[in-house]
Amino acid sequence: MVPRLLLRAWPRSPAVGPGAPSRPLSAGSGPGQYLQRSIVPTMHYQDSLPRLPIPKLEDTIRRYLSAQKPLLDDGQFRKTEQFCKNFENRIGKELHEQLVAQDKQNKHTSYISGQGFDRHLFALRHLAAAKGIILPELYLDPAYGQINHNVLSTSTLSSPAVNLGGFAPVVSDGFGVGYAVHGNWIGCNVSSYPGRNAREFLQCVEKALEDMFDALEGKSIKS
Repeated sequence: MVPRLLLRAWPRSPAVGPGAPSRPLSAGSGPGQYLQRSIVPTMHYQDSLPRLPIPKLEDTIRRYLSAQKPLLDDGQFRKTEQFCKNFENRIGKELHEQLVAQDKQNKHTSYISGQGFDRHLFALRHLAAAKGIILPELYLDPAYGQINHNVLSTSTLSSPAVNLGGFAPVVSDGFGVGYAVHGNWIGCNVSSYPGRNAREFLQCVEKALEDMFDALEGKSIKS
């Protein structure tokens, strides 16, 4: 089903966001055009970008457990911790070695580091399925399903050349938020499937932004 799409902008000075007058889109090359042609191909600098290696499996497991700890009670966490230990010392170790070997043969790919763990675990799950391996217990743990049920999914592409954009929800009871932050306006689209009230969610987003604006301007926050 097609999700509902709503838009709201918050101008705090002469509006240039959605609904405000703007120059028509143009692909001309003149300096006054809204869009300009580039002589540099889109992927020109791709090969010069630094390549991120696959993180160590133990680091990914540690990040995963750190993210799970605030969400689970002690009993649930100990159970999830045991699933992780079994995975890391058994089939996970084998899958990780295969993933690293594949990575060495595909130098054009890159993995995210930092506090992330989901892409690494997803890749190992996909590899297990591709090899016909029975799904490891880690992925059957309700805690894994819960932390990967993303009710709120967001994305942004802030550019003076982009006036409107959107992002769909990734679960049936979730919200998708496409947002943009510019010099003098903030706007977002909120989409959802039937059963979720996107308009009510959008009103909450507006209230939160207005509260932040009031705080920054030294005004009292309205209840």
